[in-house]
Amino acid sequence: MLCKTSLKRLIVLGADGYLGFPVSLHFANAGFEVHAVDNLSKRFIEARVGVAPLIPLAPFNHRFDNWNLANSRCRISTHLIDIATQSRLLYNLIDELKPSVIIHFAEQPSAPYSMRGRSEAVDTQINNISGTLNLAFAIKKYAPHCHIIKLGTMGEYGTPNIDIEEGWLDIEHNGRNDRVMFPKKANSFYHLSKVHDSNNLEFAARNWNLMITDLNQGIVYGHDTDLMELSKSTTSFHYDSIFGTVINRFMIQGLCGSPLTVYGSGDQIRAYLHISDVLKCIHLAVDNPPDPGEFRVRNQFTEFKSVNDLSMIVAEALSMLGLSSEISHIVNPRLETNHHYYNPSNRSFIELGLNPLLLTPQVVYDMLVQLQPFISNVQRDSFYPTIKWDDSIS
Repeated sequence: MLCKTSLKRLIVLGADGYLGFPVSLHFANAGFEVHAVDNLSKRFIEARVGVAPLIPLAPFNHRFDNWNLANSRCRISTHLIDIATQSRLLYNLIDELKPSVIIHFAEQPSAPYSMRGRSEAVDTQINNISGTLNLAFAIKKYAPHCHIIKLGTMGEYGTPNIDIEEGWLDIEHNGRNDRVMFPKKANSFYHLSKVHDSNNLEFAARNWNLMITDLNQGIVYGHDTDLMELSKSTTSFHYDSIFGTVINRFMIQGLCGSPLTVYGSGDQIRAYLHISDVLKCIHLAVDNPPDPGEFRVRNQFTEFKSVNDLSMIVAEALSMLGLSSEISHIVNPRLETNHHYYNPSNRSFIELGLNPLLLTPQVVYDMLVQLQPFISNVQRDSFYPTIKWDDSIS
């Protein structure tokens, strides 16, 4: 255990989530005074659409109980606040704690859910954009020297036919030069909410002299980090077609003996990283804040691969377990380009010393061994997509 006397006060918004929970443990263990905030909305959405994490979760407050019992010097405090609708409670919390850092995960995280229909698209954007705006105003008024670290997504960029830089682009037009926000071409109402967040936060940094880091994150896979065993809990690991990321879905499909369902041709290329590298990147971001008035963008991923590449890596790992697997191409429910150029930069984290855990059959095998005992919990009908991008009109 590395826990020591707290040096900085840190708030994690969305601490009940897939990333928020392990990030809370990580920074508590690193000596920060951690306050975990959530509104439990994702649990309500899961119940509404009929999906659940692979490993059942304890109630929000109880998830941190075992940690607090074992770690009296680095306890995590929990707060139940909806930052999108309870701005006064958020203001009071920021005013009381005067945090040094806020890590903001508190958003509806599913692209498919945002494309389910009109109400889901509206709810996603109201929740995500309003919560981020409320946070910016709270920091402006009560903690202007606090560093906001906002989780964005590589999906903001889409798949442009040029190299993807880290948030900004130097351009020359009609003989004049300027530096502008990188053009965005998001592919869902969820990703568009992240684009709006980026624009709003860049404006807030520029006008209010705030320190803001926007982490445009790739697709995360895995469920275990070094501190999970100490907490006697796990994170919110999803494998379904709404909240489950593609590698996580492939692993559970393979363990169940179901085909690995590749959408469309499988030539779509995206950026990825292991959940343990999320912790490394966010800690590097905390240790290297922007200047006051700066909106700094870092692309948070470790490698990029096609969906076909992923399916073959998972299939090879399954064979190491003695399991055969079928790769099945199904109709793509999304409207996206199959064959495209894709060359994003993650230079800033590499220059800060990130040593990534890259995706190999051995890495997948190790995850499969950890997940295999929970296969009896799987809802197999949730593997297959029921939401289509061109049907979102209800």
